[in-house]
Amino acid sequence: MPLVQIIIPNWNGLALLKTCLAALEVQTFKDFAITVVDNGSNDGSFAWLREHAPPIHLIANAENRGFAAAINQGIRATDSKYVVTLNNDTEPFPGWLEALVSAADKYRGVGMFASKMLFPNEQHTINSTGICLDPVGIAWDCRGGKPDNTEKDTPTEVFGPCAGAALYRREMLTDIGLFDEDFFAYLEDVDLAWRGQLAGWRALYVPTARVYHCHSGTLGEGSPFKNYLLGRNKVWLIFKNYPLPHYLAYLPLIAFYDLSAALYALVTRRDIHAMRGRIVALVKLPQVYRKRRAIQSRIRNSKHWRRSLDSMVFPWQVPQRYRHLAHLRDHQSAAQEQGPCTRH
Repeated sequence: MPLVQIIIPNWNGLALLKTCLAALEVQTFKDFAITVVDNGSNDGSFAWLREHAPPIHLIANAENRGFAAAINQGIRATDSKYVVTLNNDTEPFPGWLEALVSAADKYRGVGMFASKMLFPNEQHTINSTGICLDPVGIAWDCRGGKPDNTEKDTPTEVFGPCAGAALYRREMLTDIGLFDEDFFAYLEDVDLAWRGQLAGWRALYVPTARVYHCHSGTLGEGSPFKNYLLGRNKVWLIFKNYPLPHYLAYLPLIAFYDLSAALYALVTRRDIHAMRGRIVALVKLPQVYRKRRAIQSRIRNSKHWRRSLDSMVFPWQVPQRYRHLAHLRDHQSAAQEQGPCTRH
């Protein structure tokens, strides 16, 4: 049995997947296996994988079940000590996996490890170094848009890893459960990290675990479906995980910030999908309440998670956290002409 199982969900991402798998073939750490879960692709992905890919375990779904469900399928089909989740729109550096495994072996009380994710078209600009979360439940990419030249190689604590390139200790997943499949995609990694934090599991960012990431290479940054999922999943994320009495104390601010974000999207981008997602989430809160009860009943560390939060900012400052993504649509349009994940 390999020490590490790498799980890659795929949906119509053949061109991206080829680059990702080629990068895994030259990893310096070799004790791993690969599982690709194909979510009903119609671009020839599954046929190509069967004929040309290196030895991997293939799972084929008849339809697109979403990122969370695909990852869970891969986790349940394997039994490795470490589980690595990897987007098909990534290109890991040769020493990426070795850095993650070394950190996991060294920090045995840590359940989650984040990679340094870089933009391929701006190779010295950071996409993410993990998840940041503030007291009103707003999540964003740590150090997103910062230059890749201002930090040491020592692992540092974060709220959680971006599941696009993360290592999870299976012991933690057995303890807290897997990804919430109702999320489909987006914020499911924040939800998992929050549940881990509440159970006392820590998360570390590993600067030497480097990977290029074609951000939103599958659905596209700012797509209507992505905005809908983000709006819906954010409401569920907060409702499920925020412990009392802090939830009640912050609820007015949470509602104010979230409504401001939805109205901002509506006014500036004429985006109704973010608001529609929030409405759907509120309608379905009674069904989500069962999950909240289960999570809150298992809290083992009511203080630890709050120490991992970032500071709040004024509502008009929140968009600055995502400023590095504002021009991403232009790069993705250019990439469609030059290739799916072009490095400059």
